[in-house]
Amino acid sequence: MSADFSLLMPVYRGDDAAHFAKAFTSSVGEQTIKPSQVVLVQDGPVDEELAAAIDRVVDASPVPVTRHVIDENVGLARALDLGLTLCEHEIVARIDADDISLPERFARQLPVVEGGVDLLGTGMFEFLDDGGAIVGRRTPRTGHDEIARYARFHDPFSHPTVMYRRSAVERAGGYQPLGLMEDYWLFARMIDAGASVENLVEPLVMYRVGAGAYARRGGKAQWRSELQLQRALRRIRFTSRWEYLRNVTVRGVYRFVPEGVRKVAYRKLIAGGHSS
Repeated sequence: MSADFSLLMPVYRGDDAAHFAKAFTSSVGEQTIKPSQVVLVQDGPVDEELAAAIDRVVDASPVPVTRHVIDENVGLARALDLGLTLCEHEIVARIDADDISLPERFARQLPVVEGGVDLLGTGMFEFLDDGGAIVGRRTPRTGHDEIARYARFHDPFSHPTVMYRRSAVERAGGYQPLGLMEDYWLFARMIDAGASVENLVEPLVMYRVGAGAYARRGGKAQWRSELQLQRALRRIRFTSRWEYLRNVTVRGVYRFVPEGVRKVAYRKLIAGGHSS
């Protein structure tokens, strides 16, 4: 018999009601192995349409839902850290409010985490908002040593795909606000704290790529977050001086190149996948 696990899902005013409903249904009712508990954290006020969608999926959920509403928007890191305290089980899976879990996702992940892995991600399909056409695939690095090596340059996990042990997250200090890089900062600290990590190559999540997805990866705000992250990684000595300089240079240039160049670079150098 598989272990019990919690599903941690944040939602906020910027989320689309229909996308949220599909994300919830795909990660709960449509799974061959369902979570034992859903922790739904609403980060601040939402509009009437999204509020109605939340009510509908909670009422129809086949598993218990712990719903927590934060009065004011506090940001993803604080919302997730609060959500973790509400998770009743040691094993926790993540999903975002606009992505889709494929039916075998948890059935494939859970045995690996039960076998001793502290942090487990998967591959992803990228799909368009309109029509759901698959336009790409992200293939992650595998093997603890390779993931730890790659983490010195780039986030080795796709956040919406991960399943982890709550105790391993807590040992690393939990989610901490860091610009737009909270997930990478957490995963680096988990690796640094000795967590056992792995990825499944198999795409088990569909990641929504809407208009402006690559534009949002560039600009001054992303650059400021990037610099803040690289300084934090160097501060805990996760990266060497040379790695810090390389990252600031290479990843910094990436934030300011034209969007078309950024898209090609992301697919070839970072996503590890291919266009379909």
